Amino acid sequence: MEITYYGHGSLGLVINGFHLLVDPFISGNPKASHIDINTLKADYILLTHAHYDHVMDVEALAKMNNATIIANHEIVTYYEQKGFKGHAMNPGGSREFEFGNLKVVTAVHSSSFPDGTYGGNPVGFVLKSDSKTVYISGDTALTMDMKLIPLFHQLDLAVFPIGGNFTMDVNEAIIAADFVACNRILGAHYDTAALIEIDHEAAKTKFREKGKELLLLEIGASLQV
Repeated sequence: MEITYYGHGSLGLVINGFHLLVDPFISGNPKASHIDINTLKADYILLTHAHYDHVMDVEALAKMNNATIIANHEIVTYYEQKGFKGHAMNPGGSREFEFGNLKVVTAVHSSSFPDGTYGGNPVGFVLKSDSKTVYISGDTALTMDMKLIPLFHQLDLAVFPIGGNFTMDVNEAIIAADFVACNRILGAHYDTAALIEIDHEAAKTKFREKGKELLLLEIGASLQV
């Protein structure tokens, strides 16, 4: 399983030849200006919630790739009414897809489209494939529900927002790592704006002092899980 960081909350995953994109906000992110969305492949687009900084490139990428959008009921309905393919899920649900097993879990945040349409409840995803399991929390506060995840899943990587203000911060992400019993964390949702800028070295040191690894990838860089 290969994961590419496209900035903010945007990720690309390649699993068994299938291409997934998560929360594509690339063309509107000045820090990702070197990424050409026209070159990105997407068999599936996973959306954690409907905020503009997570859905800006959905329609262009879905149309270009004839991709299936996986999200909560409200988000999928919104895009189906525009003629896009979708598969609706909600927290607690899980399903086997051709790329692997996908479990939808709770997130504590808000969710609305740029036009004001209600975006349903925000979610996170637990993705299992190739004997590897990844938790993508989406935008969320630290929540006790995270403690449920290791009761059912042994994680190889967790992707957490760490910028604060709109989501949990570095200190809370360390606790979240304990809650989900995962010591390898990929940081997301930081540095895109002044409100969520972080000190990279200080953040890594805090994680290291707790026996954990914080990965802060350059935009466009990849890692293997």
